[in-house]
Amino acid sequence: MIRVTRLNGSSILVNAILIETIEETPDTIITLTTGKKFMVLEKAQDVVILVKTYMSAIGSIRLSIKTYSQEEPEE
Repeated sequence: MIRVTRLNGSSILVNAILIETIEETPDTIITLTTGKKFMVLEKAQDVVILVKTYMSAIGSIRLSIKTYSQEEPEE
């Protein structure tokens, strides 16, 4: 769950897994896969960061770092 702020200043927890779209019109509207919509104070990019942080915390996003050698490996 991610915590966002409704336009009236109250906090709400949203199930990040159910988020289908995030729009700025100019208010940010979060639409869930259920069709439910929430208008929030956070900018869309901030909501995306919250979702990425949440997904990383629960292990849904795995980050991998690849390193490349400057030279071709010898055979």
